[in-house]
Amino acid sequence: MGLRHAISAICLASSVLLAPLVATAETLADALADAYENSGLLDQNRALLRAADEDVAQSLAALRPVISWAASAQYTGSPSSGADSLTNSYQISADLLIYDGGASNFATEAQKELVLATRQTLMSVEQQVLLRTVQAYVNVRSAVEFLSLRQNNVRVITQEFRAAQDRFDVGEVTRTDVALAEARLAAARSLLSAAEGSLVQASEEFNAVVGRRPDNLQPAAPAPLSYDLAAARAFAVRNHPDLLGQQHRVSAAELNIRRAEAATGPSVNLNGRVAVSDGEATESVGVTVSGPIYAGGRLASQIRQQMARRDAERAGLHITRAAVEQQVGNAYALLAVARASRDAFDRQIRAARVAFQGVREEATLGARTTLDVLNAEQELLDAQASMISAQSDEVVATYSVLAAMGLLNAQHLGLAVQTYDPSAYYKLVDEAPAALSEQGRALDRVLRALGE
Repeated sequence: MGLRHAISAICLASSVLLAPLVATAETLADALADAYENSGLLDQNRALLRAADEDVAQSLAALRPVISWAASAQYTGSPSSGADSLTNSYQISADLLIYDGGASNFATEAQKELVLATRQTLMSVEQQVLLRTVQAYVNVRSAVEFLSLRQNNVRVITQEFRAAQDRFDVGEVTRTDVALAEARLAAARSLLSAAEGSLVQASEEFNAVVGRRPDNLQPAAPAPLSYDLAAARAFAVRNHPDLLGQQHRVSAAELNIRRAEAATGPSVNLNGRVAVSDGEATESVGVTVSGPIYAGGRLASQIRQQMARRDAERAGLHITRAAVEQQVGNAYALLAVARASRDAFDRQIRAARVAFQGVREEATLGARTTLDVLNAEQELLDAQASMISAQSDEVVATYSVLAAMGLLNAQHLGLAVQTYDPSAYYKLVDEAPAALSEQGRALDRVLRALGE
């Protein structure tokens, strides 16, 4: 019963979709804007980017003074003498890294490269969300049109079935003709039920992606494209977020090699202590110079490990470039097929409609059988269904081209949304502000707002 209610609700929505468009009709841009604002996947990756921003702040903190305190109390009792004593001590210590061969600086720069890579990952996820929205939108539109087509098909075959019965009653056709029409009608009703189910599924996907149910969707036009295949490939190689992110990961891997090499050298630390014990204060300031002599081969192994990781990231860069170029080629191939199919099906529909009308007229004169009419009607229906699929494929293919080029984002599409600034949070934390500072309190307010 629940599925029937859902189908009824969707069918009611489809009747609105098929009605003349009004001012409140929803466009693809509206759906894309809502998906951008409601996507949990985007929220998740924005949070991961903020976590990566904090890695830079934590790495930078290693170059700053570390000040800590300690307090202790020790009670000493002697049962034999009856003398008890309580010793209190307090200490404040400060340590500052003066020199470590650049290892800390390399670590900070590597984290910055990883932040830039994570930003590109966020851009890639944005493309995935928007492309999925386009697919969900056109799938709902196609499902509505398929449903209308199946409903009309049932009406037409019902008329043919009744006509066959009437002609059988007067002896113009045999029972075989009636049975053929009845079988086609049963098949048409089955396909109608399948179309109703497909519309429910398309609506559920739309709700999952956009964050609400579809409402009075307008037909979606293909995205405008201003690049040919060669220019699109060249643009994608320079601008696709997957490639740019991989380039930053290669840079981070190279910096980690230099960081591992610097770890084999000496380090210099400045340290100071102020201690108070039983009212007596002591102060000390010193410089500590240290460095490894022998670490069992661990340091050399770490260098080789970072080199291997660098080589893996470089190989990944070549793989990603090939994949991006392939995606562009595939997207343009699918677009060409969809456009050619649309033109071919348009011609087929015109010819099949003329043929169907002619066969039906000839059948009324006894020159054609009921099977001829049903076959002609089926050819017209198939052509119309193929046209719906081709039009949907063309729309999706144009947006797939934009995604393959790295242009399927809110800014390029001009969506009516407040675009997320991936650098805003970084600017708040790149200097590693303390929790009690003015900037630290501002960060607390930002995080509370994000949580809400």
